[in-house]
Amino acid sequence: MPAAGEGRRSTLRARRAERFGVPEPDHDPSAPEDVTILPVGSPATVRSYVRELLRRHRRTFALLVVVNSVAVIASMVGPRLLGGLVDDLAAGERDLQLARITVLFALALLVQTVFTQQVRLRGAVLGEEMLADLREDFLVRSVGLPPGVLERAGTGDLLSRITTDIDRLADAMRKAVPQLAIGLVWAALLVAALCVTAPPLALAVVIALPVLVTGCRWYFRRAPHAYRAEAAGYAAVAAALAETVDAGRTVEAHRLGARRVALSERRVAEWTAWERRTLWLRTVLFPTVNLSNMLIMGGVLLLGGVFVLEGWIGVGQLTTGALLAQMLVEPVNLILRWYDELQIAHVSLARLVGVREIEPEAGTGTAPGGKDVRANEVRFGYHADVDVLHGVTLDVAPGSRVALVGPSGAGKSTLGRLLAGIYGPRRGEVTLGGAELSRLPAEEVRRHVALVNQEHHVFVGTLRDNLLLARQDADDAELWAALGAVGADGWAKALAEGLDSEIGSGGLTVTPAQAQQIALARLVLADPHTLVLDEATSLLDPRAARDLERSLGQVLEGRTVVAIAHRLHTAHDADVIAVVEDGRITELGSHEALVTANGPYAALWRSWHG
Repeated sequence: MPAAGEGRRSTLRARRAERFGVPEPDHDPSAPEDVTILPVGSPATVRSYVRELLRRHRRTFALLVVVNSVAVIASMVGPRLLGGLVDDLAAGERDLQLARITVLFALALLVQTVFTQQVRLRGAVLGEEMLADLREDFLVRSVGLPPGVLERAGTGDLLSRITTDIDRLADAMRKAVPQLAIGLVWAALLVAALCVTAPPLALAVVIALPVLVTGCRWYFRRAPHAYRAEAAGYAAVAAALAETVDAGRTVEAHRLGARRVALSERRVAEWTAWERRTLWLRTVLFPTVNLSNMLIMGGVLLLGGVFVLEGWIGVGQLTTGALLAQMLVEPVNLILRWYDELQIAHVSLARLVGVREIEPEAGTGTAPGGKDVRANEVRFGYHADVDVLHGVTLDVAPGSRVALVGPSGAGKSTLGRLLAGIYGPRRGEVTLGGAELSRLPAEEVRRHVALVNQEHHVFVGTLRDNLLLARQDADDAELWAALGAVGADGWAKALAEGLDSEIGSGGLTVTPAQAQQIALARLVLADPHTLVLDEATSLLDPRAARDLERSLGQVLEGRTVVAIAHRLHTAHDADVIAVVEDGRITELGSHEALVTANGPYAALWRSWHG
């Protein structure tokens, strides 16, 4: 039987669905229970970043405002000339000086045309400069995120921010920000001109203002949450699809297809429900805007007619005021249209600048005083109050080889990531030469310790570029030496352009073994003294794995190695074997000693050899 609170929530959801005419998601997709996402920037963070962007581009922004002001003022010359002509006719003037009026109107039209073109040009320049800054800022900040944060968040949310959110912001930066600035200046100048030309007619704006403000306030109080939920819903869809594709073989092997399809359908349903919600909000906003435009124009004509009959204003003033009121429709629509777009962009911007709220690496620890790695009473878990490791203590002497073995899910890879400085322990400490890894900057940790796992990546570019990622100052001789150390110089020299050959997407397709060799060559160039190996060859076929293990043996020579052994032959030659079971080290010793002890390791060894 559902709890009373849940019953009330279900009733409220049903009422909202009935009221809005759209189904309400089962839960708020802005915070799905089973999807870990990176933070979304707070309003203060977003405002701070926007102010920073405007400060960087204040000259371009000021120039846009100036040229826009000139274009708007030039556009008001026509109504002013026409109003004066009507006044002259009403006064019985016969010498209307039509030639002078025509020349002035033509000059004003020419100035308006030239400066309108400049408005578009300056707006495009401002938008592209701000978008370029935004992309660069996000990339720099994302690359600097702690590795553990990215591992926990997964690829779906980050991918959604890099693609969908950047795409949404591209339109906002290129069009919405410049157009909104243009619209605001345009509307302000037109209202000012209306007040100067025929002050009583400004009452029409006052009449329409409450309708416009009420409708917009109603909309903009609801829109941000709806757009945030819509964006988060899309991120959840992207995460579900990306995880299913990445783990396609596992899904097929465990017959999880139906469950993954059901999850994807649920995510899509939640996302589309919020899409319908935002569309419904706009169907209320747009008629309100149209009504306010009608009130302004109708108010000017009705009030103006009364004022003319009373003799308070002239017919020419009414003519000019009516034309200015008609012109006011376009900037008001422009402001509201692009402000609505900015609501969507604001959500995407909040998601992009949210990475700024992640605390950077502390970097307050002392430099390592040696090469020994030690875990002392370490406890760690991926979720609050649920530990994967329980009081683990392990000493790794410089130059030694330690193998972590145990059943799947025992915590081997988690312990390896703590020793590599990817994660920081919840309790206890992991030290390198007496310095806590969690207090060292990531760049400092990577100089000493590197994690090598089954995942490898070939970046789009040349083979040289891929290798220089590890050490920018390496010369060609050092690059070839690194390739030779992992047995990759043979196929690399056979490439048409050698180190300058394009590889990756759009270039030469490399095999998984070659991609792993490139990753190992980077490792040779980086030259860390301690390596944590998470079965780097387990995803290769046996022959390729044997060839690569020979190359890997040369890389490991003279270094401290912590090997997470999913295949026990990796553990056989280790100096020390640590058996990990249920998040604890239950045995520690050499291969011979543990086999003689006839404990858990001996059982695993017998099972491995049949």
